[in-house]
Amino acid sequence: MPALTPNNLPALKGSDYKGPAAIYVHWPFCQKKCPYCDFNSHVRDHVSHETWRNALVQEIETMATKFPNLSAKSIFFGGGTPSLMEPETVYVVIEAIQKHWAPNRGIEITLEANPSSVEASRFQAYKQAGVNRLSVGIQSLRDDALKFLGRLHNAGEALKALEVARNNFDRVSFDLIYARPQQSLTDWETELKEALAFDPTHLSLYQLTIEEGTAFYHQFHRGKFTLPDEDEAAELYGLTQQLTEAKGLPAYETSNHAAAGEESQHNLCYWQGGYYVGIGPGAHGRLPAQDHGSAYAHAQIKRPEDWMKAVEANGTGLETLEYVDAEDRAVEALMMGLRLRDGVDIAAWEQRFGYPANQIINNTELLNMKTDGFITDRSDKLQLSAKGRPLLNYILQKLVT
Repeated sequence: MPALTPNNLPALKGSDYKGPAAIYVHWPFCQKKCPYCDFNSHVRDHVSHETWRNALVQEIETMATKFPNLSAKSIFFGGGTPSLMEPETVYVVIEAIQKHWAPNRGIEITLEANPSSVEASRFQAYKQAGVNRLSVGIQSLRDDALKFLGRLHNAGEALKALEVARNNFDRVSFDLIYARPQQSLTDWETELKEALAFDPTHLSLYQLTIEEGTAFYHQFHRGKFTLPDEDEAAELYGLTQQLTEAKGLPAYETSNHAAAGEESQHNLCYWQGGYYVGIGPGAHGRLPAQDHGSAYAHAQIKRPEDWMKAVEANGTGLETLEYVDAEDRAVEALMMGLRLRDGVDIAAWEQRFGYPANQIINNTELLNMKTDGFITDRSDKLQLSAKGRPLLNYILQKLVT
């Protein structure tokens, strides 16, 4: 099927699917672009919150006319920096989503927040607007590291914001970036133990990566700094697993750690191959299609001003909408599912997409991976072992035919 654009969106036949979907809302604005960030984020001197509020609601309404039978299992405000949004905007967007896509009982509503004092002052208002889970972008507990990462807060502000978040929300997660330049095993052990001393129920712990198009990409390739080598990175990863496991926060996904029952339901939808709707500039989604196991992959226009013009003209900032057949969806779900500690339930996966596992998975490589101890020796699940989890990308290249 050829790619669909906003101009021929009305011709799209929605699915009869009735069931849960995660709703992602993208706020594209930041006070400053972080040098490691390749997300769709933009710095603007002025943002009309009323105009943006109306446009987000309009796009929700347009998508709901095509897919009216979805139920919102989660809402996630990502960015950019969603904690720059006015609480009224958050309230109105949540209200619009719940009006058009009846929310599941106990719906998880997450907002990503920076820990500056100005933004932390809005935390209580976000709770009143309907947010029930906050994800705080602390990134480091070291001032020198925060400066290197281009963050606008210091460690003291981060800790104060974390306290404010915990006073207002039952569910709080925060992010840290490790494997930074010159970061030793001892340095990371001390910092991570400090983070764990706050008794978090969810942590996202990312190794610093160099993404093309970022300021760090150019600096790194000019030799301005170096990163830990492969062996050092593996040691840092291993230490991370050891300390979080001991604290009762095992990695349920490659970079995400949680106490039992505290996993991010929104992100699990991605990793488990569920349906999700993307609202706002640059947002992506997977929407139900008519054929068994298939989906529509959609992406919104990235540049905020261009997205806004498209919404005003067409009711949506849709840039592309492409049909993904069941086989491609099966591969996609496998690649995402192997990120999870629980892996992929083979029988459920085959039933869902209508393809036998041996049509997708290279059985010779699978046996080799099991023999080498990279994949657990189970017949009901495809699951990476502790030894295999750090080698996910290598294993996927070998495994998927």
